[in-house]
Order: sequence, then C-alpha cells, then structure tokens
Amino acid sequence: MKALVLVNETPEKIKIKELEKPRPGKNQVLVKIAAASLNRRDQWCRLGKYPNIQYNVTLGSDGAGIVEQVGDNVDQIWLNKAVVINPNINWGDNPTVQSADYTILGMPENGTLAEYVCVGADRIHEKPDALSFEAAAAIPLAGLTAYRALFTHGKADINSSVLISGAGGGVAQFAMQFAQAAGAKVAISTGNTDKVDFFQKFGLSGIFNYKSADWLQKAKKSTGGFNVIIDSAGGDQAGELVKLLRPGGRYVFYGATNGLPGKINFYRMFWNQTTIQGSTMGND
Repeated sequence: MKALVLVNETPEKIKIKELEKPRPGKNQVLVKIAAASLNRRDQWCRLGKYPNIQYNVTLGSDGAGIVEQVGDNVDQIWLNKAVVINPNINWGDNPTVQSADYTILGMPENGTLAEYVCVGADRIHEKPDALSFEAAAAIPLAGLTAYRALFTHGKADINSSVLISGAGGGVAQFAMQFAQAAGAKVAISTGNTDKVDFFQKFGLSGIFNYKSADWLQKAKKSTGGFNVIIDSAGGDQAGELVKLLRPGGRYVFYGATNGLPGKINFYRMFWNQTTIQGSTMGND
C-alpha cells in the first residue's frame, strides 16, 4: 500500500512509500481509508516541532473508511461498515486530564495518510449516513478539541458571549459553529482581510482584524467583553486577550503557535476572578 511517511533523509521530511499492508491484531480492525484530513499536527511533525518525534511512521490522525478485516476478540458485525476513527489513544480513566501513556494516532503509531490503517476496535464509530467520507474524516481531532475547549473548560452556553481568535483554523471554525449552535453570542478575530469578508455571512456579533492597532478597543466597546475566549496562538496576544474577559470569564487555549506570553496582568485577573485554562483534544 502507499503511505505518506515521516522520514529523516529528505529535506521535506516526508515521502510517499510503498509499505506492506498491515494486518489487524487482537482487538484491532483494518480500515480501508476512503478519506483522510490534514491537521496542523502533521505539519508540526514534519517541521520537527512536535515532542518525541519518531521517523518512518505514517502521518495522519483523522480518517474515515470501510472496515475490511477484524482481529481476534472483535465482533464480526464491524465487517464492511463505514466508520470514522477516533485518534485518541490511551487517554485513561480520568476525564479531567490525559494519562502519561496518551498519544494521538499518526506519530508515534502509523496513521491515516495511507491506503489502510489498523486501529483498536474501540477507536471506531459508525459513520453517520448524513456525512460524506470527506466530511466525517475532517471532524475528529479538530471537532473534539473545539468541543472540549468550548464546553468542558469554557462552559459556554446560551448566555455566553464568546470570542474565537484566529478563526481561519479548523478547530476555531468548529468552535465558532458549536458556540452558535448552543445559542451563544459569537465574535471572531482574524488577521486575514479575505477571511473577514468570508465570515460576514455567519451572523456573528463581531469580526475583528487583530492586525489593526485598535482592534482590542473596538472589540471591548462593541461587545462589552467576553465570558469565554478560545485561542490557539498564545504569545503576547494572550495578555491582551485576557483584558477582554468579563468578570468571571475564562480564557481557554489549546495551542501556543506564537510562543509564550511576555506579560499577563495578574492583578486584573484575581480582581475579576478570571481563569486561564489549558486544553487538549479530549477524552472519549
């Protein structure tokens, strides 16, 4: 089978290779991939920015396809079923935090950017008929990350005013749609003027270009601040975003692509009873 493999011998660090078709082991199924999606995680692995990089591993966390074989201890009912894969591996029993053995499919274990992948039978779910294979494959990592950040940690509901920063990203777009579906009042920030035009159709309470020098003042004036802020960038922007929290508000971040913040106003935070909360993909 063909697979997109993380390698160390090419400048690109990726290579399409011909690999032996895997066989499902005990408690596993073999999925013939119909569609797979890219995530920022795949790019981070390629750039060497993901922890504990291991080479000669097939990339890809998200995928959907047809169960072609089942291993020992797996119900034969799964054969020929259309499924979507949950890329969480070994979260553990504590819903509040992942175990020390937690990993995500696609490095260090072979992932979905291949014609076939073996996964645990407890990692598959029937694909809803309403979703194409492409749509189903796009959901798991980004969708679950957004859900956990927004609801588990952000506690967003119909009474919330929510800001999604960097709304062009996959997780951010899911968070925006989830928040709207929950009835929250939703605003977004983006640094791309083309995306500002794109998001006009979503009925948002505000669309702010974070490259504008006065965007924070405009956001505070037009919205009165936010109960929940969902962010993936971190960096110095984090200290600025915290200023937009209403009393009792929650700033939830699931990444730090801009690095560590230079300064956060703790005085403002303790007086306003606000929270900074880290978040990952999510338990089952």
